[in-house]
Amino acid sequence: TQAVADYVILHANQHALELGEKPLVSSIANLFRLIAYNNRANLSAGLIVAGVDAEGPHVYSIPLGGSIIKQEWSIGGSGSTFIYGLCDRTYKPGMSKDEAVDFVKTSIFQAMARDGSSGGIVRTVVLPVDGPVEEALGMRQS
Repeated sequence: TQAVADYVILHANQHALELGEKPLVSSIANLFRLIAYNNRANLSAGLIVAGVDAEGPHVYSIPLGGSIIKQEWSIGGSGSTFIYGLCDRTYKPGMSKDEAVDFVKTSIFQAMARDGSSGGIVRTVVLPVDGPVEEALGMRQS
C-alpha cells in the first residue's frame, strides 16, 4: 500500500504544479480507487482516504476490488470486525479534537485486545494547520 500511496502523492504533486492548486480529497480518493480497481487481482488491501479541502472534511473507504464509499468515519484491518458496534455507538458528528482522538484510541485499543494480529501500539497523527502532532501509546492494561 505504501507504493500505491507514493504513486498517488506523485500524481497529486503534479496536479498541484500544473493547476496551481491542491487536488480535492475526492480526486485523491478516486485515484486510489482507480489504482485499486485496475490492480484488483494483485492488490489485497482495503484503503481509507481522508482529508480536508476547500469543501470541508471527507472520509472515503476503498474496499477490496476498488469501489469507493464516502462515510462519516471508516475503520479497516483485521481488528475492525471486533469494533464496528463500539464505533457505531460512540461516534458523534462534530466531536472536538480531543474527543475524536479519544474515540480513535479507545477503538484501536479494543480491537487490539480482541485480535492477535492488531499489533501492540497505537499511533495517532492529528493534522492541524501548523503541522502534524504524532503520538504512540503501548497496549492499555485494562
